[in-house]
Amino acid sequence: MSNAVVSNIGQAAGSGSTTALFLKVFSGEVLTAFEDAQSTADKHVVRSISSGQSAQFPVMGKATASYHTAGAEITGGSITHNERVISIQGLLIAPTFIAKIDEAKNHYDVRSQYSKECGNVLAQTMDKHVYQQIINASRGGAAAPQAAGAQIIDADFVTNGASAAATIFSAAQKMDEANIPENDRYCAVSPAAYYALVQTTNVINRDWGGKGAYAEGEVLKVAGIHIVKTNNLPSTNITSGVLDGSDGNLGGNYTNTVGAVWHKSCVGTVKLMDLAVEMEYDVRRQGTLLVAKYAMGHGILRPDAAFEIKTQ
Repeated sequence: MSNAVVSNIGQAAGSGSTTALFLKVFSGEVLTAFEDAQSTADKHVVRSISSGQSAQFPVMGKATASYHTAGAEITGGSITHNERVISIQGLLIAPTFIAKIDEAKNHYDVRSQYSKECGNVLAQTMDKHVYQQIINASRGGAAAPQAAGAQIIDADFVTNGASAAATIFSAAQKMDEANIPENDRYCAVSPAAYYALVQTTNVINRDWGGKGAYAEGEVLKVAGIHIVKTNNLPSTNITSGVLDGSDGNLGGNYTNTVGAVWHKSCVGTVKLMDLAVEMEYDVRRQGTLLVAKYAMGHGILRPDAAFEIKTQ
């Protein structure tokens, strides 16, 4: 009796690994979920490096001007220089193990949903780390030639849309006074604060140039600042599960934090290993191990472009 000819649906071009195509499909699903769930990727500075453990960001101060006295020698002025260094903070992984017997018994596909979950948790973790660094930047002291960040107190920010809008206008004013560029300004708020803003019709009134829609439940801008609705703002005292970075660890006490306003240049991310996925069948354990991962670091670049909104 001859053996049956097997059509390996996971094999590419009839040769090589019989799971090669499965890996590619799974990896694509992770990338899609990661991009869909992330809210900070295009709202801060991101740099990729091919090797090494850190990246340098030069900081340059401003020039000065003065009137010249006839006959006096012009010797030149001094411009202060400094640097910010962001280090890779480790390998972040989202693993899952699928037993072969469970897949055989199951009547629906789980890998697609697992891939989305892996992508979502990586995206949310990155978002949380970036938001923590934005808030930490607002709390940091001045480091020549850069000024310090600031905090704005608003006890009613989450529940009173008019008060929240006034606070965002205050942040915009402080940014203007610090010569922060008007483009690429953002404000992250919780869903509760976001919908309080939506119900404040002055914010979305088109007669006043408002941006948003009451019927759609959305507000796009306040004081020229893009509004970002997120669940990833820190709200507890984070003391564990963080790694040391170039600007201190990612932790802090955020129990009074209700929002953050920043410019895109405020913080940065350095990527050593971008999002990737590995899949391996383990015959000893009779199952497949799937690992989504990336290696990145997050740090402060411009503290004067960060404002924390807190209740007290």
